[in-house]
Amino acid sequence: MKKMVSRLLALALMGSLVLSGCGSADVGTSNNATDTNSEKAESETGTETETGEESSANEIKDLVIPRLSTRELQTFNVLYSQMASDFENLCNLVDPLLELDPHGELAPCIAEEWGTEDGGKTWTFNLRDNSKWVDVNGEEKANVTAWDFATGLEWVLNFHKNDSANTSMPIEMIEGASEYYEYTKTLSKEEAYALTAGEGSKFMEMVGVEIPDDYTLIYHCIEPKPYFDTVATYACLYPMSQAMVDELGVDGVRGMNNENMWYNGCYTMTTYVQNNEKIFTKNPTYWDEDAQLFDTVTVKMVESNDVAFQLYQSGELDYVDLTESNLKTISGDENNPYYDQLVERPADKYSYQIHFNFDKRKEDGSVDTNWNTAIANEAFRLSWYYGLDLSEYYKRFNTINPMSCENNYFTMKGLVYTSDGTDYTELVHQELGLPELNGEKQVRLDAEKAEQYKQQAIEELTALGVTFPVEVDYYIAASNQTALDSATVFGQALSNSLGDDYVKLNIKTYVSSERTEVFDPKLHSITIRGWGADYGDPQNYLGQEMYGYDNAFYVQDYNYVKDVEETEATKDLLDTYKEFTKMVEEANKIYDDLDARYAAYAKAEAYMIQHGLVIPAYYNVPWCLTKINVYSKMNAMFGAQNEKMKNWETNSNGYTTEEMNAIVEEYNK
Repeated sequence: MKKMVSRLLALALMGSLVLSGCGSADVGTSNNATDTNSEKAESETGTETETGEESSANEIKDLVIPRLSTRELQTFNVLYSQMASDFENLCNLVDPLLELDPHGELAPCIAEEWGTEDGGKTWTFNLRDNSKWVDVNGEEKANVTAWDFATGLEWVLNFHKNDSANTSMPIEMIEGASEYYEYTKTLSKEEAYALTAGEGSKFMEMVGVEIPDDYTLIYHCIEPKPYFDTVATYACLYPMSQAMVDELGVDGVRGMNNENMWYNGCYTMTTYVQNNEKIFTKNPTYWDEDAQLFDTVTVKMVESNDVAFQLYQSGELDYVDLTESNLKTISGDENNPYYDQLVERPADKYSYQIHFNFDKRKEDGSVDTNWNTAIANEAFRLSWYYGLDLSEYYKRFNTINPMSCENNYFTMKGLVYTSDGTDYTELVHQELGLPELNGEKQVRLDAEKAEQYKQQAIEELTALGVTFPVEVDYYIAASNQTALDSATVFGQALSNSLGDDYVKLNIKTYVSSERTEVFDPKLHSITIRGWGADYGDPQNYLGQEMYGYDNAFYVQDYNYVKDVEETEATKDLLDTYKEFTKMVEEANKIYDDLDARYAAYAKAEAYMIQHGLVIPAYYNVPWCLTKINVYSKMNAMFGAQNEKMKNWETNSNGYTTEEMNAIVEEYNK
């Protein structure tokens, strides 16, 4: 079988390490501040570094890392979760078919070999026979077989078992998945709970899953999906043992915890104290006997990175992300003991953008006509696109090297590459027609165009009754000083770039739930969000902005263009969204030529950006102090495995800036 190990070839540059999951809040305005992906870890003894030199005897056996209390685990069922804060824990407890290496290439996991013989319509995975299910104490429960992956998919597609979580990809890709999902919706809860994925089951009858033997798994796709193997790294295709379901019951699985769940991953979670501490213990039966694992990993939940920094200073932690103030203090004093240990982390996997709300409401529930009319105007949006200078805002994430945070695209860099190794975002850059100066790529900023569009917008919108300055409502968490500081800097950037006579940022707050207090009642004018890919194809990004699609994340939950009524003022906006959607649909149909597929997506993405439907904002590239080689981690630009604590290299003395720079240089080769 031809192993299709990553045509993606993610030769990730310094800004390309990632986490998992779908959407992410603006790290500059959330409780996470600059540490959306701050939890990292390391490896064991007798290894060699990227440079080929034998590592020192200073490797860490029992790792201790921090995570913010806002990132507490919400569920122990990986099939149910769609949150990065869950995946960073659960990816260590349950293994999927495939994983990724530090350069972003697909690698064997439970599947030893995999491939397709018909261009991506049929995918076969040959499973290893030495993976075991164990309990929290590492006692063997059962072998991991192909039937466990069928059970996992049945659980995902069973409306009553999984509440529709993680259904979008299987429904879109796998034969019969949509029909089975709709079938379960017609059943009573009791009838749906009784369903399984065993031989002769309704699931095996309806869904395009074939199991010739216990260690061979075949998926039949609706149409050719040349990237389907990348989906095998995401939660929707993770396994679950039917024997565990029988032991715990369906409701028991829905509410399972670390003490009664079954494990087949690197670690079991032997201690879980909510909002306090987790202890991961090496799985003694783990299939990968050559893997470098820690004896234990202790995760300490902390209120802030300032608290984590204090714990790092006292020797209680092995890693910490630095706040802007701590970074300034250290980098500004050559005598500071950490001055030569500052490490710039690779970017997380999210591409962050400014998203507009096209159907805004006021706090009394009435329509915000002034904003809605303004934002439907393309000249108004393009004045933002060409005029908004975020260089000062970037310092909130990286005060030493702020321009490393600059983002000009919707899709994240490093997701996919053409056959000649060209990053997909380079295709978007070419389609955008951004200029070059002295051999350097230039960005979207163009003061002359911004002023032209501003004057055009003022003229057109004044005729429609819009008053200036246009009020821009921007919500942050209450009592969050980091969020307030970031929002203030963003507001100043808006003022300096576009003028107080034109737009005015109103910083408003929510108490506990941004979703229920802000987004559901449509009170926001803008929001800054990040998207990280679930699988390795640009469609996973662009699909979130498609008009008329119920599973389009941003359209459904943030920009609400789906609710905009067609009028003289909104017709151009809706026509633009429909044209963009048509372009993505045409790109979706290209299966047999990935270069042509990527080129078509790049045209659609450039069209979306050039019409100001979204504005690319930034990448999160923070600095840290670390005893972990952050370049030895899995570079999962898609899927759910960035924080899998496997084969991490460590140095108990901490890495110096010079040492990490040498590692980066070798890594980039």
